[in-house]
Amino acid sequence: MNLYLRYFDSEILVHTVDEAIEFLSSIEEIGMDANLEADVRQYANSDIYYPKRYKIRPRVYFIVIKTEAATMEDFKNKKAVRTPAERAEKPMVAPALVKLNEQRPGWYEGIVDFKRVLLVPGTGKFEYRDTRFVARCKADSGMDCYNRIIDNLRERVDPRSQFPSPKGKNFQFEYLGAF
Repeated sequence: MNLYLRYFDSEILVHTVDEAIEFLSSIEEIGMDANLEADVRQYANSDIYYPKRYKIRPRVYFIVIKTEAATMEDFKNKKAVRTPAERAEKPMVAPALVKLNEQRPGWYEGIVDFKRVLLVPGTGKFEYRDTRFVARCKADSGMDCYNRIIDNLRERVDPRSQFPSPKGKNFQFEYLGAF
């Protein structure tokens, strides 16, 4: 793992943490001390791959980025910022849209959090209230469950009520089993 370091116009691609410490020590404004050295070493040895930003003074930082790039030219061309092997090790998580549209006929429990328009008796005015609606229904997929619940609600609540997207966090569903 190599490290790319930049402080204003000074930049370098190093192959070891010691080279990075030496580069940072050569810049007087950074003020290299034991704490900063330990933190840079900890970052280099960790499993964290996002860039690390160190504050020198207000609005002045230097950055350190882990990379597999062997040369500065490869890094600048965005080659090997992350290795394909790292991505292959992580389990693939199905996106919400795939789960939502997966055809699986049976019973579903759907939970919808929506903004319901209600009349305030004391004032005679209307207001939006967060409302949770839970229903069990027969459906072919999570999307079908969502559509059935929303169709049912549209018949029973004020038409100004606001319903969430099926892809958002305000709709959840669970497959309960076959018919």
